[in-house]
Amino acid sequence: MTDAKTLVLREPPEIRYAAELTSLADSDKDSRPPGWKLSPRAVRTFVVGNEKSGITKKFHGDSAMIDRAIVSLMSNRGLLLVGEPGTAKSMLSELLSAAISGTSALTIQGTAGTTEDQIKYSWNYAMLLTDGPTLQTLVPAPLYTGLSQGLIVRFEEITRCAPEIQDTMISVMSDKVLHIPELKGADSILFAKPGFNIIATANTRDRGVHEMSAALKRRFNFETVQPIADKQYELDLVLSQANELLHRVDAKPIMDREVLDVLVTTFVDLRRGRTEDGSIVDKPAATMSTAEAVSVAFAAGLDAFYFSDGKVRGEHLAKQLVGTVLKDSEDDAKKVRQYFDVIVKSRAKKQQHWKSFYDGRGILGQ
Repeated sequence: MTDAKTLVLREPPEIRYAAELTSLADSDKDSRPPGWKLSPRAVRTFVVGNEKSGITKKFHGDSAMIDRAIVSLMSNRGLLLVGEPGTAKSMLSELLSAAISGTSALTIQGTAGTTEDQIKYSWNYAMLLTDGPTLQTLVPAPLYTGLSQGLIVRFEEITRCAPEIQDTMISVMSDKVLHIPELKGADSILFAKPGFNIIATANTRDRGVHEMSAALKRRFNFETVQPIADKQYELDLVLSQANELLHRVDAKPIMDREVLDVLVTTFVDLRRGRTEDGSIVDKPAATMSTAEAVSVAFAAGLDAFYFSDGKVRGEHLAKQLVGTVLKDSEDDAKKVRQYFDVIVKSRAKKQQHWKSFYDGRGILGQ
């Protein structure tokens, strides 16, 4: 039976973890920066978890980096999270925003088509024709709302925006003021309330798309979000996340840890360009991130549940791997086929799950 949670495909962290945020706020005795819902220590606990307090671990990464990120958000600089695609930069920015401001919804999505009014404000043109530019005819965008209410604003994939659009942030981040020249008097200047700051994200693969200006870079503290280094830790995360996604859509396949170990090991091998025993493999250009591994495991679970006997096998993983690693270039297809022909074939002789994975290689084509 579908429950109420499945009526929303993805809840923001402030809703999903509302009970934890309330518990932290009630027990939080530490000092809180002006405008913050929680103290820095409680924000950290919300992100990295605390078993004794019943707070789940939500971000699996460098705890010291989390501390530095929180300190940055207390300072007069913004926070820029940089890393490979799929390293949970966006999730981390959501978690920090939810804990600090109580909402992660003030989001600017950077694209080639992002405009200045999508960042700052626009106008209700029907009212503008009759009433002229007033606060009532102004339509606030995330930056305006963040400044006026003292909230964290998230700027996703900032380097996807054209340089002149990126640079609209410079004066706001420096002076914490937004000028609205269309309005007159006191309404023409919006001063930031305590609690306002910016969390931006950028993929390392997009750095050549639109390089940030030196002036804008100075307004941010940079933190690099690294892929998970421990394979067993990554396996635990992929298994738990895939099972959670399957639960939300009422799919209940049998997914053994040993089967998913095949998937995670494949991702680690292709990501690093070598196996645990030192064999060299060609790294594909496609992103072999933990997030992509979760997507493959989720899709394999759906495939097994709806089109098979409900037990996830290596063949299901091989079938769903196609959409992840074969979408960038034909060279990637050759590299993955070579990985199957050499590494997977060798392992298939020793272990049943690897054999099933190898037997599903036909979907990769020739």
